[in-house]
Amino acid sequence: MLQFIKDLPAHVVGIHAIGEVTKEDVDRVLIPKIDELVKRQDEINYLLLLETDVQNWSSGAWLDDIKMGIKNFTKWNKIAVVSDQKGVQWFTDAFHYFVPGKSKGFSLNELDEAVKWVSAND
Repeated sequence: MLQFIKDLPAHVVGIHAIGEVTKEDVDRVLIPKIDELVKRQDEINYLLLLETDVQNWSSGAWLDDIKMGIKNFTKWNKIAVVSDQKGVQWFTDAFHYFVPGKSKGFSLNELDEAVKWVSAND
């Protein structure tokens, strides 16, 4: 399930992933928030709080997430992914080599640091 995180600055979209994540979750929660942010400010600052295993994302969810990422390829400014899965953190740190903007992985106990980092205007 994907839930919108409400306690973030207006220039940041935050999504909390728990349990099973489906294509419908991505289409209903993530994509509309990202589209709204791009329309409003023409760049994306994104925080993903990942409290589920990446294997709990359905193939349809991954496909729609990838399509959304490609559609907005030049809009990515900052991506913070918070997870205790070391592979996810490593991939997020390396992701900045593949997209414009910055990306950084954080552990769950670094959530406050992740929010500060993705929210900072630099």
